[in-house]
Amino acid sequence: MKKLGLIYNPVSGHALFKGKLDSLIDMFQRHGIVLCPYRTRGGGQDDLGRFLREMCPDGVLAAGGDGTVHAVVNAILESDIDVPLGILGSGTSNDFATHLGIHGNWEAYIERIAADESRRVDLGQIEETGQYFVNVVSAGVLTGIAHEVKSTYKNALGKLAYYLKGIGEIPRLRSFSVQITADHVRYEEEIFLFVIANSPVVAGMKKIGQDIAIDDGMLDLLAVKKTGLPQFMSVAADLFSGKSVTERENILHVRAKNFEIHAEEVLPSDIDGECGPMLPLRVRTLPLSLSVYC
Repeated sequence: MKKLGLIYNPVSGHALFKGKLDSLIDMFQRHGIVLCPYRTRGGGQDDLGRFLREMCPDGVLAAGGDGTVHAVVNAILESDIDVPLGILGSGTSNDFATHLGIHGNWEAYIERIAADESRRVDLGQIEETGQYFVNVVSAGVLTGIAHEVKSTYKNALGKLAYYLKGIGEIPRLRSFSVQITADHVRYEEEIFLFVIANSPVVAGMKKIGQDIAIDDGMLDLLAVKKTGLPQFMSVAADLFSGKSVTERENILHVRAKNFEIHAEEVLPSDIDGECGPMLPLRVRTLPLSLSVYC
């Protein structure tokens, strides 16, 4: 029988996944697949890499939000095992799974997993820390909301908790100076925020830009340039309504394999909705370095 590791976050989303675990195990067993569950604890107590190395799975499932997927992907690559990743989205935000078309129909998804239907996708890596990211690294106003909102609010309100937090941040809107080097081309701008994205789905926004692909060997940087509040709110409105903003004049859009970001002040970054290192950052693309069931 095929053996899959199942790494799940018991408090992700509405914390309902635990109640579905038995039926999930049954569904996989009916397809000739055995699940080996690992319950994450957080707070630096987990050793996902050791779990995967000792288990030697045929594939790995991540059950949770973007943060859980981020942790599992890092464990897979750090363990130097090349097996497919499956995503059972149960968190407040599941951006990467949304872009891949992985939704709530678990029975249909399990059938694709049993048939070994997968594709290779790109990843990004922060060179300072060696940390991998599946979807996005960002810095500036609004970009740290995912890890600033308390879990109790996320469980109770879902994505609305992020939007309410974002509205509260707008009065503190301020810009910062950055120097961006993208494949040896240099840009100097005054911006409110930037994202370096692997997919067009970021922070629940369905399409931040045109032609952003997870298998083109490139990453896309979008930076919101300093502008007036009405113009900033117009960009935000387009993003939340699912419209691309890459063609707007107050957006810097650069597609490249490698980025280097320097700021004139100390700024924290956010990686896949988790706390990242302080700027400066050096980011590189790892083409087709992960296999995903989809």
